Amino acid sequence: MALEEYLGAIVMEVDGQEVEIESLDVTVKTGRKLVKTMNKTGRAKGFSRGIEEIDLKVTAIIPLTGEPDWKKIEGALITIYPVSNGGKRTKYYDCFTIDVGAKYTVDGEAKRDLTMASLREEVA
Repeated sequence: MALEEYLGAIVMEVDGQEVEIESLDVTVKTGRKLVKTMNKTGRAKGFSRGIEEIDLKVTAIIPLTGEPDWKKIEGALITIYPVSNGGKRTKYYDCFTIDVGAKYTVDGEAKRDLTMASLREEVA
């Protein structure tokens, strides 16, 4: 059985500065909505199309010095890419912060939990 290679690194850039990311959760809402109608079958008959939304949950490591102002992040770029050159990169453009939280644990480093949104996703 051959070994499989998986995506490796996540890089977030804010104003040209690289930020260490521990985890990234991506949720894409398609914008489609169920259309309910009153009919004798008592069930929905279809859906409507809407605007796609890209929600991001980011956990970033808090640096000792030079911590970005997380609340003011606008226009950030988040890139997911394989360690080797063989895979496709996924980029999230024009990311902006919605919520900022902090997380502290006994055995680990201090972290920031960010809720963000992206205006565009590109796989290349």
